[in-house]
Amino acid sequence: MMKKRMRLDKMLSHMGYGTRSEIKKAVKQGKVTLNGKTVKDSGLSIDPEQEDVTWEGERVVYRDVVYLMLNKPQGVISATEDTRDRTVIDLLEPEDQVLQPFPVGRLDKDTEGLLLLTNDGQLAHELLSPRKHVDKTYEARVRGEVNETDRLLFAAGVTLDDGYVTMPAALQVLKVEKAAAMEEPESWIQLTIKEGKFHQVKRMFEAVGKKVTYLRRISMGPLKLDPSLPLGSYRELTDEEVELLRSHRGTAAAVERVTKP
Repeated sequence: MMKKRMRLDKMLSHMGYGTRSEIKKAVKQGKVTLNGKTVKDSGLSIDPEQEDVTWEGERVVYRDVVYLMLNKPQGVISATEDTRDRTVIDLLEPEDQVLQPFPVGRLDKDTEGLLLLTNDGQLAHELLSPRKHVDKTYEARVRGEVNETDRLLFAAGVTLDDGYVTMPAALQVLKVEKAAAMEEPESWIQLTIKEGKFHQVKRMFEAVGKKVTYLRRISMGPLKLDPSLPLGSYRELTDEEVELLRSHRGTAAAVERVTKP
């Protein structure tokens, strides 16, 4: 089995000891030891499960879970591996691939936006469970004028092409752009759904005679896409964001126990 190796500064960053630059400074100041010896190079490759690291004399206890927020670009698929296309895992630095995170749910190849990657299987299961109905909010550009009739239809649930009736969804029109003569207008909308059927947002608009031409997810449960995160980039979740997800999971589980017949 391949050893799980990563940079010293990455390991310390995972454990919450500061930013890469802060850790680099601390290492140069002699605050970090590796296997009992003071080190000066924060970029050393280590095995965090086997080697002993201390910070100002306190042993650093390594944890092997990771939570990443990715602003997924178009053209990559939500999978851990694929023989033809680039995957979201390919966007990660090697040291972040070490912990073998996987995408929680999926976004279509041509859909952008928020994607959570983690190796916390229990949390992923809770967020994806159909019984939990975790809200997912999208922004989209739609060919055609989305109106009050559409909003009411979505609120009641629409029938998809396979006969499935969706759960009630919250549709909000952000802007309608009137096109030139003989061309359809385009609508910018925000839509919150509580389930994740295959191509669901696109199929919901097809059910009311309209077509989605651009789609981006901006939130999943309490987790919101960081507006400062560029397309194709990612960052670790803050402790507050992780706690929000865990609390949301607990609340959803409690609601299920209360409402289950």
